[in-house]
Amino acid sequence: MKLLIKNGRVIDPSSGKDAKSDILIEKGKITDIKTKISAKGAKVIDASRLVVAPGFIDMHTHLREPGQEDKETIATGAAAAAKGGFTSIACMPNTDPVNDNRGLTEYIISEAKKRAVVNIFPIASITKGQKGEELTDMADLVDAGAVAFSDDGKSVENSEIMRRALEYSKPLNTLIIQHCEDRNLSGEGVMHEGYYSYLFGLSGISSSSEEVIVARDTILAHEAEANIHIAHLSTKGAVDFIRKAKKKKTKVTAEVTPHHLILTDSYLETYDTNLKVNPPLRSNEDVQALFQALKEGIVDVFASDHAPHTPDEKDVEFDKAPFGINGIETAVSLLLDRLVNKNVISLKKFIKMISTTPSLILGLENKGKICVGADADLTILDLNKEIVVDVRTFKSKSRNNPFHGWKLKGTPVMTIVGGKIVYPFSSSKSL
Repeated sequence: MKLLIKNGRVIDPSSGKDAKSDILIEKGKITDIKTKISAKGAKVIDASRLVVAPGFIDMHTHLREPGQEDKETIATGAAAAAKGGFTSIACMPNTDPVNDNRGLTEYIISEAKKRAVVNIFPIASITKGQKGEELTDMADLVDAGAVAFSDDGKSVENSEIMRRALEYSKPLNTLIIQHCEDRNLSGEGVMHEGYYSYLFGLSGISSSSEEVIVARDTILAHEAEANIHIAHLSTKGAVDFIRKAKKKKTKVTAEVTPHHLILTDSYLETYDTNLKVNPPLRSNEDVQALFQALKEGIVDVFASDHAPHTPDEKDVEFDKAPFGINGIETAVSLLLDRLVNKNVISLKKFIKMISTTPSLILGLENKGKICVGADADLTILDLNKEIVVDVRTFKSKSRNNPFHGWKLKGTPVMTIVGGKIVYPFSSSKSL
């Protein structure tokens, strides 16, 4: 099907383009971009007063399948991503069993092709069973389709194993993603260690538990001349270590989540288990450091760390609840409302951090850009549309999101993957 998007404000950070243009899509590819296009037989989308961006990419999600389909599946996670404005997502390996072998990687890719409305790229485990003891067969997993490696949910604490993982990743031209947490320091903590953990009577997770691993891994990556990506950055000290590493030309990138930018540990006065995340919500000082890191370019990408859980799992005492926020359907609106609308960052930088840069970090060819020949993956935004977050309308199987009832300005209104409109899901009308 031919698709013609007319009159949209096209923003493509890869080329610097920011202008009103039409986009013609044929056979899943962008075939023309110019001011006025006529295409006989094409379905026309009127994008007047809307922003057309390269398809958004979430490089940190948890789809739970196989093994935890009561929380999420490949199909429902993909539908949630489409509603959230994402055309591509990368899924972490902490499934049951762990994605640490060719068979599981190929299963995820196969099921995604059959049932997912967005592109899904599997991230394989660094170590077998995420036990931190023995490396997986990284070459075989890359060959099977893994785009990166992580033991996310757990940190690779053995320095020698992490060093070897980084060394092996270099000739494979792949990426190591690290969940930075020294569990000897975080222990049984359930929230950020500080004034509010003492006030609320909850065991704390120190900032140092994140920072010592960030420091170690930037040193190891520099030595190996390998790429390291720091997941869900949350502390001022960790920001400082990454800043220093970048000055030394270490090949380090970092992501930040909406909840770590918008919420602080003071919110836990409600004991709402939907606010329990790992790393935990940090202090206001940490949040301000993350904002400064955004302005400096120390943080490279936004990611949701979409972590769905069932209501039964979250409806328990705070200490017993699992960590995680279901965030893929609210991430874009939160960032538009709280960052772009408040001039913390520009719209073009926001799009770069949620599309162009993730595609480069993960090595996704023909993604994250709007140009002739690129995949027709596009996210269309209405910057003026106001929404109220309602978890009851989520496409995800889970509802563990703390932003229910929040009013936000700016939202995705259409998601196009490979030239096909995947959100709105059943609409045949133009915008």
